[in-house]
Amino acid sequence: MFENRTDLALEERESFEGNGGEIGGVALREWRCHGSSIRMTEVSILNEKGAESMGKPMGTYLTMEDPGLSETEDVYCEAAAGELGRQLASLIRKNCASTMAGLSILVAGLGNRQVTPDSLGPRVVDGLSMNRHLRTEPGRRNGTYLYTAEKAGRTVHPVLSGIHPGVMAQTGMETAEIVRGVVRESRPDLVIAVDALAARNVHRLASTIQLTDTGIHPGSGVGNHRRGMTRENLGVPVIAIGVPTVVGAAAIVHGTVNALVRTLTASKEGSRFGEYIRELDSDSQYELIRELLEPEFGAMFVTPQDMDERICKLSAAIAEGIRRAVERLEEER
Repeated sequence: MFENRTDLALEERESFEGNGGEIGGVALREWRCHGSSIRMTEVSILNEKGAESMGKPMGTYLTMEDPGLSETEDVYCEAAAGELGRQLASLIRKNCASTMAGLSILVAGLGNRQVTPDSLGPRVVDGLSMNRHLRTEPGRRNGTYLYTAEKAGRTVHPVLSGIHPGVMAQTGMETAEIVRGVVRESRPDLVIAVDALAARNVHRLASTIQLTDTGIHPGSGVGNHRRGMTRENLGVPVIAIGVPTVVGAAAIVHGTVNALVRTLTASKEGSRFGEYIRELDSDSQYELIRELLEPEFGAMFVTPQDMDERICKLSAAIAEGIRRAVERLEEER
């Protein structure tokens, strides 16, 4: 079977026949957010059988799809930021129930700032207001520092800090190694990792946000298998936020071939050729395309020409979503 280059659990689920509910060990839930165009999909991998079928770790994968993410003229999409804040706050409560009283969060913006489709993580960190440095009380409580805002004169909860560690080509180190060192020194209760992802469906580029509590494996969607940032590796829960910004050239051709098959089978002249291709299963079609393309051109990945503008809007929306999640958690105290 070909290597399915996608980071989205939703696309893994769609690769199975039926509506996805028939996969053993996998639960599916879909809904639309009231008053907006946002469509939510929750894929829960419940056991080892489900993890093996999906090729992903057990946990919750939330996918937010909204055409407005790439089309809005606003600085960020208000509805997407609000829904992201709600869902993120819910995942934080679920994974950090025992440390909510003095919650300390480290936001890791993964990726290469110099490469536009990979610059999402660093730009999100740039858009956040950190407060860890507002510490005036020494000492620790539950493994975290006590912090007090200098001007407001009140305890700051949750505590927020951030880092964009670069990529291996810049630092010579695994991203997970750098983040693990920061975690060891700063001792946060939670890491939120933000990264650009790869998709198989071109229509999901810059219009989809995935949120998961299983951590992240940087670069896996484009074939760069790096050490994962997970609870097991870092010692604290890791929530990953990602947006697909690239799609493989073979995936684009695959989608084009499907459209071509529909056209050919509808005409008498091309029906025989169309039937031949259609009789190949999806895996065989995709593998055939990769065998034709990659020896000639290499493993190519494509991104829209206006991705710089889209990244600006998306990073602002995600930063605002994180801010709103923190605000919700503060209000609940």
